[in-house]
Amino acid sequence: MAATEAAAMRAIEEMGLSPIWVREGASPTKRKERRRLFVRRVSNRDITVFTNQLASLTRSAVPILRALRTIAGQTENPRLARVVEDLHALVRDGRMLSEAMARYPKLFPDLYINMIRAGESGGVLDTVLDRLSEAREKEEDTRRRVQAAMAYPMLTLCAGLATVFALFAFFLPRVVTLFEDYEKLPLPTRILIGISEFFDDSWYWLVLALLLASAVFRRLAGMEAGRLFVDRLKLGIPLLNRFLREVDVARFSRTLSLLIDTGIPIDRALTLSGQTIHNAVIRAEVDQIRASTVQQGLTISSGLRKAENFPEFVGNLVAVGEEGGRLPEALTEVAVFYEKDVEQQSRLITSLLEPILILLVGGVVGFIVAAMLLPIFELGGGLR
Repeated sequence: MAATEAAAMRAIEEMGLSPIWVREGASPTKRKERRRLFVRRVSNRDITVFTNQLASLTRSAVPILRALRTIAGQTENPRLARVVEDLHALVRDGRMLSEAMARYPKLFPDLYINMIRAGESGGVLDTVLDRLSEAREKEEDTRRRVQAAMAYPMLTLCAGLATVFALFAFFLPRVVTLFEDYEKLPLPTRILIGISEFFDDSWYWLVLALLLASAVFRRLAGMEAGRLFVDRLKLGIPLLNRFLREVDVARFSRTLSLLIDTGIPIDRALTLSGQTIHNAVIRAEVDQIRASTVQQGLTISSGLRKAENFPEFVGNLVAVGEEGGRLPEALTEVAVFYEKDVEQQSRLITSLLEPILILLVGGVVGFIVAAMLLPIFELGGGLR
């Protein structure tokens, strides 16, 4: 290594070589940092931890600049550390924290920024950060429940489909040749041989068709009309529809409660709360509720009662909150109720889907085994 380009040129010439050009390379430390930056992205969990840390420091009356500098120094994720350093520099130059965060919309969504802005305006940034941190923890907890409810069944289904595909496409075509000399085969065996021959001749077309269907489905789900169609289908699946609906109802209720309690206008609060809903059909209903509330002057509870995917319990409890002047508390009660129900349903779905999928895969494998053994049993019976 050389300190300057001239020193590098001299060192190369002393080796008996003729350098054509010399340029500065990254140091091992920089290369290592670049690799870490490439590998590690900023996750939702990283932002939640950042929010927790900032809330704790501001609650302890630590100035915002010192708080940001402290967090930047102890953050393990180098990408997030650079973001926090940039936030520190912008705030030091006179920007508001919400303005600085607005430069990173992928990390800090509109809901996050609006709440920070409301906290700055009301002088209650520490309180807002506490509530935001709690809301993000609840959101992550709900997301983990959903993932846990679907992970094992999906793994079982994928493993079963892969096993059956491998049997039909690669193993059975070689085994069914044993039955070529049989004049009359049992019906299950004939069905198995037909399926096996189809897979043997056309398995690559089947894979291509599945990939094409998956690409079309993704494309369709990326369009507004297609997303509505797909999400409407999801709400029509027995057992799963109630679970998905209540996950979004709990998310919407907690977010709306948080925004109203922070002092954000109801129109903006409904817009931001609707953006947290994953299902496009339910999100469209929230847009209708917002329009009726703002344009026609109706109450939120009346709009919720008209909505198809919001249970009557939600509209009644919100109506009681509106009448008593405690709407945020009523919405929080709705969120808590449905979060508990989601937890119970996630356990029920997991406990039901696991044996159902195992039985389905076992039934297919059992059919294959039976179809293979039936000719042998018939042959043995004929010999007797």
